[in-house]
Amino acid sequence: MESQKDCEINGPHSMGTTIIGVTYNGGVVLGADSRTSTGVYVANRASDKITQLTDNVYLCRSGSAADSQTVSDYVRYFLHQHTIQLGQPATVKVAANLVRLLSYSNKNMLQTGMIIGGWDKYEGGKIFGVPLGGTLLELPFTIGGSGSTYLYGFFDQAWKEGMTQEEAEQLVVKAVSLAIARDGASGGVVRTVTINSEGVTRKYYPEDKLPRWHEELEPQDSLLDILSSSSPEPMVS
Repeated sequence: MESQKDCEINGPHSMGTTIIGVTYNGGVVLGADSRTSTGVYVANRASDKITQLTDNVYLCRSGSAADSQTVSDYVRYFLHQHTIQLGQPATVKVAANLVRLLSYSNKNMLQTGMIIGGWDKYEGGKIFGVPLGGTLLELPFTIGGSGSTYLYGFFDQAWKEGMTQEEAEQLVVKAVSLAIARDGASGGVVRTVTINSEGVTRKYYPEDKLPRWHEELEPQDSLLDILSSSSPEPMVS
């Protein structure tokens, strides 16, 4: 029989996560942390949870990493076929409905919640949430993952209609850093994707550049980093 430690190391990868989608006056901003866990172990501290579906639509993944990657791969394939047949890019609503269809049809097997965000020439910037079970929700902003528990009250107070791009990006970074401070399953760096009529902009915020909250400790170099960066001193007899 496998020990509990072996089960945790070899268990399924789960993105106990913080993912966010926010609309602003002109587009959308998606944001996520970067910690992927296997049991109580950090399997990947710099994973990218914001996946490209088309040139103008992206998806934030939470829950089972395998499930969310499989859904996003299928949706990307279907959208590619859709674009070829119609001769124009798919809308955000079409992409969200494909995610919803796959999630709902397999709701007894999938353990993943997703946020779809993008911009198209018909409806502008749109955010859709597809939580566990496959419900499709069109929202001005939405949050997901284990870190979202700590953010509902914050968003009720901080989000407002008609934000500028800079205000929306700052809100997303602040919210993810707040969740990282409270949620042990969220951590690492913060990644954002801004989508509007001008295209897509990706940004990366390393851990030492994020604001500190409550009694958080400043990030410290690990012993391995210290040893590798310092030259050994000669032994003196």
